[in-house]
Amino acid sequence: MNKPILVVASIMLIAGLSAGIVGGYWLANSKQLSEQVLTSTDKKVLLYRNPMNPSVTSAVPVKDAMGMDYVPVYADDDKTTNSPPGTVKIDGITSQNINVRTTKAIYSSLSHTVRALGRIAYDEERMVHLHPKTEGWIEKLNIDKTGQKVKKNTDLLSIYSPQLVASQQEYILALNNLKALKDSPIKDIRHGAEELVKSSRQRLKLLDVPAHQLHALEKSYKIKKSLHIHSPADGIVMKIGAREGQFVTPETEIYMIADLRKVWVYVDIYEYELPWIKEGDRVEMQLAGIPGEIFKGHLAYIYPYAEAKTRTIKVRLVFDNPDLLLKPEMFAEVTIYADKQENAVVIPSEAVIRSGARNQVFIVRAQGKFEPRLVTLGLSSNGKVTILKGVESGEEVVTSAQFLIDSESKLREATAKMLNDVDVNPVKINDFSAKNNEQIKFIQAVDKSGSQRMDMKHKSFQAEDHSMMKYHDMNSDNAPSHSNMSSMNHKEMGHD
Repeated sequence: MNKPILVVASIMLIAGLSAGIVGGYWLANSKQLSEQVLTSTDKKVLLYRNPMNPSVTSAVPVKDAMGMDYVPVYADDDKTTNSPPGTVKIDGITSQNINVRTTKAIYSSLSHTVRALGRIAYDEERMVHLHPKTEGWIEKLNIDKTGQKVKKNTDLLSIYSPQLVASQQEYILALNNLKALKDSPIKDIRHGAEELVKSSRQRLKLLDVPAHQLHALEKSYKIKKSLHIHSPADGIVMKIGAREGQFVTPETEIYMIADLRKVWVYVDIYEYELPWIKEGDRVEMQLAGIPGEIFKGHLAYIYPYAEAKTRTIKVRLVFDNPDLLLKPEMFAEVTIYADKQENAVVIPSEAVIRSGARNQVFIVRAQGKFEPRLVTLGLSSNGKVTILKGVESGEEVVTSAQFLIDSESKLREATAKMLNDVDVNPVKINDFSAKNNEQIKFIQAVDKSGSQRMDMKHKSFQAEDHSMMKYHDMNSDNAPSHSNMSSMNHKEMGHD
């Protein structure tokens, strides 16, 4: 008798304890929930946002097409601070979780080094293309090999030209005429004879007759069959365009002579590097064929056009080449040291959010508060970029997780624009809400009609199943039983 009483008492005690625990837990949750509701109701609801598409908002509580409630958006506590649209507030724990890093904008000097591939070429100002001034035949080539070094006034070749012979003859006649008329009492006759000698001599000079041959002609009064052509400058013979016995004209290039003691180097520069360079920049060059040697020069000219195929800009460098180590058509590694950009506001390049037509950074306004700001970028180099407008020295910019902050900022900015629309034109918002409600009612009506059609189809299926079952039952009544089938089989097989 005592054991059942003890068992019942134990069960009642356990039940009481369980009820107390559950009740206490329920009361605690109810209290917390009521506090949350109270806290939420203390804030002003700005609008309601679609939980699946935050860009869709409503001024009144509605449901989306799937029946989910729009999420309320409350007014910020710091709205009175007149923060720019898109300003984001993030608590310290969230900032740490998304790895927000910042750095300060500072005044600094920004330098850049342009490295490119160069091609050595002739100095066009030190090249000579030698053509005869008259038609004739080459009688002798004194310099007949390419690559030979020549000095200025070196005798290059002898040429026979009928025009040169006739010019010599005119000069001799003029000299004889002057000798006969130099004692004439008539001044005009003496002056005419002198002018004739000067013009004849000048004609021979224009035909490149050297001075020593003119001097010999004046002394001997003898016509030379062939005249010499001398080198007009120092250099190396790079090309020979005629040989002995060949007929040449003024169009024939007999020699090409280049002075290689100074060479040009052509370098192709990309468009983004063009703002860095200017004429006069210091340049260094190294060649694989001359290891360990560094050649120093300067940037002489930036060509005023771009190459259509490579989209690059050609620049010309000048290098001294006293030992003739640099040879045309050699390739070289070129380094152009551009001038520094002094006293510029510099931030890391990773802090800039480049979104098509605009560039933006996030400025730290307070602890956990980030303001979006448009900036104008300058030159960039080595992971740094100069800011022409938008950021001052000493301001702190976000360098990590700014894309996450940017997405939240855009939502905040859209919310602010929606609020301005509510204040300016509330009728449109109400119309929008009414349209939302009409759309929701339409969707609910479609769902209801769809469910009614499904019910009708289900009932028709049930009716068809019921008729099939009745048909099956009727056939089963008329069918022979198992015992009848057995007796019939025995009779057919001849058994009594």
